[in-house]
Amino acid sequence: MAKNEWWRGSVTYQIYPRSFMDSDGDGVGDLPGITQRLPHIASLGVDAIWISPVFKSPMKDMGYDVSDYTDIDPSFGTLGDFDAFVARAHALGLKVIIDQVISHSSDEHPYFKESRKSRDNSKADWYVWADPNLDGTPPNNWQAIFGGGAWEWDAGRRQYYFHNFLREQPDWNFHNPEVQDHLLGTMKFWLDRGVDGFRLDTVNFYFHDRLLRDNPANYLEWSQDAVKPYDMQYCLYSKNQPENLTFLERIRALLDQYDARATVGEVGDAHHAIEMMGEYTSGKRLNMAYSFDMLGPDFSAEHFRSRIKNFFDKAPDGWPCWAFSNHDVPRHVGRWMPHAKDQDDLARQAAAMLLSFEGSVCLYQGEELGQVDTLLEFEELTDPQGINFWPEATGRDGCRTPMVWDAGQPHGGFSIAEKTWLPVKNPQLIRAVSAQETEGSVLSFYREMLALRKDSADLKLGKQVFLDLPEPLLGYMRGDNTLCLFNLSAASVTCELPANIAPVLQQSLSLKGNSVTLGANGFVIGTHSGV
Repeated sequence: MAKNEWWRGSVTYQIYPRSFMDSDGDGVGDLPGITQRLPHIASLGVDAIWISPVFKSPMKDMGYDVSDYTDIDPSFGTLGDFDAFVARAHALGLKVIIDQVISHSSDEHPYFKESRKSRDNSKADWYVWADPNLDGTPPNNWQAIFGGGAWEWDAGRRQYYFHNFLREQPDWNFHNPEVQDHLLGTMKFWLDRGVDGFRLDTVNFYFHDRLLRDNPANYLEWSQDAVKPYDMQYCLYSKNQPENLTFLERIRALLDQYDARATVGEVGDAHHAIEMMGEYTSGKRLNMAYSFDMLGPDFSAEHFRSRIKNFFDKAPDGWPCWAFSNHDVPRHVGRWMPHAKDQDDLARQAAAMLLSFEGSVCLYQGEELGQVDTLLEFEELTDPQGINFWPEATGRDGCRTPMVWDAGQPHGGFSIAEKTWLPVKNPQLIRAVSAQETEGSVLSFYREMLALRKDSADLKLGKQVFLDLPEPLLGYMRGDNTLCLFNLSAASVTCELPANIAPVLQQSLSLKGNSVTLGANGFVIGTHSGV
């Protein structure tokens, strides 16, 4: 594999900076804290780290509302701290991917402040502005993801501005070439500083329909029972525009000026997401597309098989990045516990599955400990999504609580502060790193599975060919010699394989010749003799 394609088959560890490690005792994680804990990540055997945004921000959406794209928010440290973090990561053999939130900015960004002053200043067309209808209503029916309409009235300009997320997160106008040039310039700033790539937040949201046409109703069966009005629309015009593809080619051209850099784009949509992932990673566009298709409650052989097979069938030249958890969704062990008897068994099985899929992989901090979401009270919430839709939807804070390092220390060793930005509670504390430095733990299994993937050409880059097996069995070949078989249920299952298997990693496995019995959430990864 070429050096420039280090990302193909790679494993990336996602860090949520506010919750990883607090070095200065203010209750919020920071860059020096991340640097301090990098040896833990290196010990797992991953290839890269992705850190969620650390740029200057008023933190209305915890850093996903950027007010300065080329500086570090003081709550996380300084540019010097960032440089030290990158240097330490590279010394440990870890690539560094940073989050780029360029579909929108903060309303405190200097260019938005200028844009809203008048209709004829130098930044007037840098954001998406539209006149009201004659009756004063917004120009169309577009909805915001975090609640309410997607248009906010500005009394100074006597126009509405568009925001896909919070009203404090106005969307850039990508139809303006100057906006594209500016944002590419901010990316060059970090490339010159030594980062190895970008995770592109909401990469399919960049362009909007110039005609501002109304979105139609969502035709999916569940849509009218959705908690959010946003989910009741088929976002045909507010995102997913064809102009995105040309801009992605500009991003790729920028990165290709440097050695061994990579992009992974977050492609989130309820409609045709797999097809879009393929389109976005074909040709000279994204290197990888990050999928949402495994971040939900579905836990069946058909679900995993169809997502992977559909991607490679429809985009043979594209490349996916699969994940089971991240900072925006409930942790997968909690989501899938109805299909399991034991939390640790499920956590190990999920790791074995994810790390044996064809494509690249992203792990989320705490996943290697088998963590589930923290149950929070309303007064403990910080996430605007959770606050707006409580209690029917509790938001994202539950998966964002601090990393637990030492079960014997306050806040799990995350901070010496009296109070942390989100609380550490006992169900999370008992799964601290310090409690799992033992053989047979979830943490030790992640290290073992990651080492197996890294050392196996089959598991890293081999083609994935699925076996014809009934539910709840998921089986496939990776490459020429590796067979993977999983029981996605809490009941024991027996099947016949066409050839013997020599186990390399296993859980709840019984073999009698070609007959394989897997207990609850059992699995086997091994070599075969002629499947």
